[in-house]
Amino acid sequence: MGGFSGWHWIIVALVVVLVFGTKKLGNIGGDVASAIKSFRKGLQDDDSHPPSQLKADPEPVAKPATSDVKRDNVP
Repeated sequence: MGGFSGWHWIIVALVVVLVFGTKKLGNIGGDVASAIKSFRKGLQDDDSHPPSQLKADPEPVAKPATSDVKRDNVP
């Protein structure tokens, strides 16, 4: 009583096809497949470059704050 048998899965699949239709399910499958492909390509691109060759963005240099107030001890 705890698990699904083969007949249960067939009935679930038929209900899903009836609700969504075969065309929409095909589109969803294609979208998922292209997402997986681009994810794998991204992983391969990251692995192909050793960390020493990756260029990091330089940190922005903070500009000194200027004020209009004149100080007595500053020449």
